[in-house]
Amino acid sequence: MQELNTKETSVVLADNLANDLAQLLESYKSEKIFVLTDDNTFQLCFPLIAKVPGINPERVIVIGASDVHKNTDTLIKVWAFLVENGADRHSLLINLGGGMPCDLGGFAAATFKRGIPFINIPTTLLAQVDASVGGKTGINFKGFKNEIGSFKQAEKVLLDTSLLQSLDGDNLLSGFAEMIKHAFLKGPGMLNRTLDFNILNPDMKALGQLVAESVLIKDYYVTADPFEKNIRKALNLGHTVGHAFESLALKRHQPVLHGFAVAYGMVPELYLAHLKLGFDMDIVSRYAQYVHSVYGAFHYTESDYDYLYETMTHDKKNRSGRINFTLLKQPGEVAINIHCERNEVETALEFFRSSQK
Repeated sequence: MQELNTKETSVVLADNLANDLAQLLESYKSEKIFVLTDDNTFQLCFPLIAKVPGINPERVIVIGASDVHKNTDTLIKVWAFLVENGADRHSLLINLGGGMPCDLGGFAAATFKRGIPFINIPTTLLAQVDASVGGKTGINFKGFKNEIGSFKQAEKVLLDTSLLQSLDGDNLLSGFAEMIKHAFLKGPGMLNRTLDFNILNPDMKALGQLVAESVLIKDYYVTADPFEKNIRKALNLGHTVGHAFESLALKRHQPVLHGFAVAYGMVPELYLAHLKLGFDMDIVSRYAQYVHSVYGAFHYTESDYDYLYETMTHDKKNRSGRINFTLLKQPGEVAINIHCERNEVETALEFFRSSQK
């Protein structure tokens, strides 16, 4: 078990998932330990920790898989299970799964009894580099991503990159998009190494090293600004447009994975960076081509611009009705709270739409 040199979130790289979890649970009473997981992860991953001392199958909460279950109904189900099974303020919740169980489970823990401790064991690449670290928790509401939530750090985040071997290609790509985002924030060197990495046929050992670097980048911004008042907004690169794309896909009943939406969203946001801050257009074009070849196309028309723009107005970074973006002057140089006019946003959306033809 190796602890990363993180400051805000305690992140541990597992050598042996069951043994390392057992060590982390030694200070907790077994009757106070609960596990939250989803249908898929319960089948695929729960057996790996089922025999760890303190883990009792009667205290396992199984929720529906996928983002459509990241809602108040599921949250109430989790609260009810905790109440009915005697959880108290000294109980521990282990969130085992991808980003959705980590987000929802973290919010359930943050609000139950005014806050109980929790451990995240992320089982997807996206969750390992994003949802499980940084202290953001929440649920979707009224069609908007993460509209309700709070900040609460996990007691520990236990990363086991061997879990990624069971992921399908789309889920690997989804997580890799957040790693690309982190690489844009870090600078040209890491950006080139990340874009050159063959995520379609990955070397898992090399991927593990990239994961560790990616987590440290996120931790840097979280430590500098735990409650997202300032520079932590850098981590929202690609998300203002990306969340709008996600909402449009959900409206169509054709959901896309979060990381795909972020990968798509970074294209128009990099174009906005070119318009507003002089970001190198050659890098924008290279990345747009990369997205098209690796992530495929996200289809929309001019008739969707009203909905997409309206959805962006709900972004939590906005002030006084003005949409604020996180943009880049160049790889590694971030500018936050950059207001863009509607015509600029639509120009960027048109650039992305055209780049996919």
